[in-house]
Amino acid sequence: MTLTSQKMSFDEFLTYDDGTDAWYELERGALIAMPAESEINRRIAMFLVATLLKLGIAFDRLSMKTEVVVSSTRVSVRVPDLVVFSDEGVAALEGATRSLVLLDMPPPLLVVEVVSPGQESRDYRYKRSEYAARGIAEYWIVDPMQEKVTVLEWVEGFYEEKVYTGEERIGSPLLGNLELTAAQVLQGR
Repeated sequence: MTLTSQKMSFDEFLTYDDGTDAWYELERGALIAMPAESEINRRIAMFLVATLLKLGIAFDRLSMKTEVVVSSTRVSVRVPDLVVFSDEGVAALEGATRSLVLLDMPPPLLVVEVVSPGQESRDYRYKRSEYAARGIAEYWIVDPMQEKVTVLEWVEGFYEEKVYTGEERIGSPLLGNLELTAAQVLQGR
């Protein structure tokens, strides 16, 4: 939900505080309130964190709700459900007072968005083009409503898409040793 019709600058977004614990994204200058997480969305994100830890990805390379600056017609800030950083990305955030990946920092290696009702076009359309423009190597769209996991691999500036459902084993260019089915991810277990 857009909170105001007046456009906000990136600097105004960085200092915005409405006195609540609410999360916001900045979408082409508009302040967008993030919907409350459903239990299934939270469980899916936590399941993926636990799975990636078991794969040997260091805990400091994983983050939930890190803000990622992306370019569009105006600077936008997205808040993916899960982020996997490179070692360079971890180093760039060292000592930061806010978990915010700026345009001059290395992009995350992987971002995961768990689709919430009413947010489908933002995750499938807008974020897809913004994350591709940012050079994020892999983008997962986990959609509990449509019961599918879409894995997008960044190839020469665009995403190539593979969709997984049911008992299909998810292929991940970044996580070659992944042993997960779409059903396991969608159920968060």
